[in-house]
Amino acid sequence: MRLKEENMYKVEEETRENEKVAKPYSISGGFSPPGKGVVVGYALTSKKTKSFLQPKLEGLARNKGILFVAIDQNRPLSDQGPFDIVLHKLSGKEWRQILEDYRQTHPEVTVLDPPDAIQHLHNRQSMLQDVADMNLSDSYGKVGVPRQLVIERDASSIPDAVTKAGLILPLVAKPLVADGSTKSHELSLAYDQYSLQKLEPPLVLQEFVNHGGVLFKVYIVGEAIKVVRRFSLPDVSKRELSKNSGVFRFPRVSCAAASADDADLDPGVAELPPRPLLERLARELRRRLGLRLFNLDIIREHGTRDRFYVIDINYFPGYGKMPEYEHIFTGLSPEPGTKQLQEALY
Repeated sequence: MRLKEENMYKVEEETRENEKVAKPYSISGGFSPPGKGVVVGYALTSKKTKSFLQPKLEGLARNKGILFVAIDQNRPLSDQGPFDIVLHKLSGKEWRQILEDYRQTHPEVTVLDPPDAIQHLHNRQSMLQDVADMNLSDSYGKVGVPRQLVIERDASSIPDAVTKAGLILPLVAKPLVADGSTKSHELSLAYDQYSLQKLEPPLVLQEFVNHGGVLFKVYIVGEAIKVVRRFSLPDVSKRELSKNSGVFRFPRVSCAAASADDADLDPGVAELPPRPLLERLARELRRRLGLRLFNLDIIREHGTRDRFYVIDINYFPGYGKMPEYEHIFTGLSPEPGTKQLQEALY
């Protein structure tokens, strides 16, 4: 059965022109005086710049009065601009301090996102804690995280640690540091207790949850949500678990080439998570994390309709791989009669 449902989940438009909002820029006034548009300063790696600032995005942005301007890292940030928004994804303590100082001296500028909030996602031990603390459960389903264990050193101790924690094989092993590097996206699947010693700490071990070989990437841009299907690791049966041993290493699993949106899938596997559930999850995580630009990797436990797990959270993900991302970003403009970017991100 080919599923061709619309994958856009977006909070419905609300008329707020007469509503007073405590933000750097009011809804009625836009980001800057009429006719001056919105200036977005960006500090991205060359790879991220190429994937995000594609010609179509820049063209649509210009038509909406949004101008993207590269930030020169060799010059003081306060000497550049003026900016209405600073969009960034760079690493390093020095850059974080520059941004924090800039936020203090330029409270009128929206920095997406606060450096300290982003750091929370760079450690897989803390990354999923907010999801676990939410214990989200309602009539649309339940959202949790797989049971996991952090191993910081000494691979020889892993088998005993796993036994004491009561984790059930197979286990997914991920690097503890999630800094967006290629290595941080690599994962391994360990089938037996002995092979656990072959893993390389520091890492996080998660119980593998059978999910039909499909995961849902939930992209979040302020209040806008879009979901796409991606192929994932296949299920592991009890028979396969008893026959296999060792550690199987995988590169980045969910990539654009592994799109499952047009595949012929079992409807029970392919059905998207309920919109109200995702809206509640995204709204609560925006508040708890203090972030506006991130995505969630979510799986549905195979054989259930309403049991979901968040297995990863990424800041400023590869939006260029998200269908129609240009319209999501530029459709939120300061022009009269349209929903403003500032409103959507706050």
